[in-house]
Amino acid sequence: MATLLQIDSSPLGEVSVSRQLTASIVKAWTAADSSLKVDYLDVAAAPPDHLTAELMKVVKFRDIESLNPRQAEELALTDKLVDQLLAADILVIGAPMYNFSIPTQLKAWIDRICQAGKTFRYTEKGPVGLATGKKVIVASTRGGIYSTNEALKALDHQEAYLTTVLGFIGITDVSFVRAEGVSMGPERKALALAEADAQIAALVAAA
Repeated sequence: MATLLQIDSSPLGEVSVSRQLTASIVKAWTAADSSLKVDYLDVAAAPPDHLTAELMKVVKFRDIESLNPRQAEELALTDKLVDQLLAADILVIGAPMYNFSIPTQLKAWIDRICQAGKTFRYTEKGPVGLATGKKVIVASTRGGIYSTNEALKALDHQEAYLTTVLGFIGITDVSFVRAEGVSMGPERKALALAEADAQIAALVAAA
């Protein structure tokens, strides 16, 4: 039985377009494969703490001697998030563009799951990803239109970053369901959602 992990990161709740898209992707995927087990993570509702010097010591450098209670708790959370990622065969990630990048809550999750020895390792030839064999679908939402505007493509540190960091941990099968221009009026938003629905249908059919 394959496992699909749905990750939402928008703090906007029911009005979030990225949440609407992740729900649509999961619904379409489970309709096509009823055997899928669905796991869920909302990093906006319960965001991992950002890494302070106190947390870096244990979360990144794995100095786990003489842990204080908070460090022990955060180390356990980190290991839980890593295990959840590694157990998934498919990831559906809701990633709205905020200030040309991703929500801080999603970045905090990424900082936890990038773990040397677990999701990547260093070799003489450079880092090698260990979280291989997974498929990722990113629900990418943008207030403006970037993908077809040459002047704005350079401002995209959202999709480009996600492609890079997922590739770093060994995940190279990454697709984007994109809804652009959602802040450019109701007509443009409706068109963006219709285009995203078509992208979802094509992805599921291809799978």
